[in-house]
Amino acid sequence: MPKELDDWHAQVGGFVARPSFDSYAEKYRDYFAMQRRDGILELRMHTDGGPARFGWATHNAWAQAWQEIGNDPENEVLILTGTGDQWLGLPDARSIDPSEAAKELIRGQRPHDFTYEHAYYDATKLIENFVFGIDIPTIAAINGPSPAHTEFALLCDITLAAETAIIMDPHLLAGTAPGDGQQLTLQELIGTKRAAYHMYTGLPLDARQALELGLVNEVLVPDRLLPRAWEIAAAIMRAPRTARRFTHAIAQRPWKRRLVQDLGFGLAHEMLGISADGLDL
Repeated sequence: MPKELDDWHAQVGGFVARPSFDSYAEKYRDYFAMQRRDGILELRMHTDGGPARFGWATHNAWAQAWQEIGNDPENEVLILTGTGDQWLGLPDARSIDPSEAAKELIRGQRPHDFTYEHAYYDATKLIENFVFGIDIPTIAAINGPSPAHTEFALLCDITLAAETAIIMDPHLLAGTAPGDGQQLTLQELIGTKRAAYHMYTGLPLDARQALELGLVNEVLVPDRLLPRAWEIAAAIMRAPRTARRFTHAIAQRPWKRRLVQDLGFGLAHEMLGISADGLDL
């Protein structure tokens, strides 16, 4: 935050304290390894220090983390990446088969309100809060394959991919309608017809295909992925603060429209299908 704003806040008084980096870095340490340098915040997803594994606690934590990160005026550019050679893996890390990944997420006994609180509400907020709650330039560095949740990478202003990355929507393979966000990014970026094909087949797009179709901006060898993200972030930081943030607002405008129009529709249909088919959430 510019010193002039700090001085003005101190003079006027009465402002509610914003979240501090130290507090939320500690709060979300089980989900993100965070570092900030010269206003550039790197979020590295992880589980026990290794590649991140998706679970319902993660689902819940992400949405809250986006709010606090977005509400810290010391953050100027966000870099989102994963750990090791995988963007996101299965809850139990036993397999990377995408259909099994999705099935694993809808099995087992759950509390009565689970479907609303953790399947519908959290799924809505973890995307809404990312798009509406973060007002700084965003860069994703997809460090490897994932059976799910590459939509965050695609929602970023700039998306880099390692040569090993894949992007896919496995929901129908697991017997559920694709409604919780990945389908929106595919429809917006590769078009209605191509998106429908990949939603029905679940076929993955590798990094080179993703580049050709406009899903990602650059494909790099893994060792160059994160350094390149920092290079771009540093270049963005050379622009004035207000210009950076307003550029982000312009870049995110299509996503905001898309979410308002379609996110709730997709999620409601996914949840209705799960309920109608008797899948135990």
